[in-house]
Amino acid sequence: MPEPDRKLVSRWAGEVSGPVIDAGCGPGQWTDFLRGQGCDVEGVDLVPNFIEIARSRFPDGSYRVGELDQLGVPDRSVAGILSWYSIIHTDPENVPRILDEFARCLCDGGSLLLGMFEGTQVEPFPHAVTTAYFWTIEEMSQRLVESGFQVEATESRVDPGRRPHAAIVARRVRADQ
Repeated sequence: MPEPDRKLVSRWAGEVSGPVIDAGCGPGQWTDFLRGQGCDVEGVDLVPNFIEIARSRFPDGSYRVGELDQLGVPDRSVAGILSWYSIIHTDPENVPRILDEFARCLCDGGSLLLGMFEGTQVEPFPHAVTTAYFWTIEEMSQRLVESGFQVEATESRVDPGRRPHAAIVARRVRADQ
């Protein structure tokens, strides 16, 4: 876990008060990190093997198999969602469905921290497991607004020899706004 990511996630976690979902938790390292930051967090991932690894590596954590567009929690029941490179493999036409689900789950004022690869346009690229997508901050921000979020902060980072990274912090606005 790169130090700039740890600092960003830690800063975000310090501002979240209430239950958190690590959406697309993979093998659980960020769920465990959030737990170490004092968060009441549950890791959710589509891949059963990742959940088994997470439970083995971090047995004190809470993990379950689930889909990002069906998180299986009541409406407006969580204060924060971490989506750290969790939707990079999602076809762009399906991203709004996931963002709508995040908005459904978050309480009014709840916070989303989303990590992604940044590009000059929305476009696919070959990635280790399967095709992934670059997003512009502007395009992802627009999708977030359309799903009921207000973008509060964005951050870009380019590490030597790596793809450009971006993060967006967005807050769930009230349903009647």
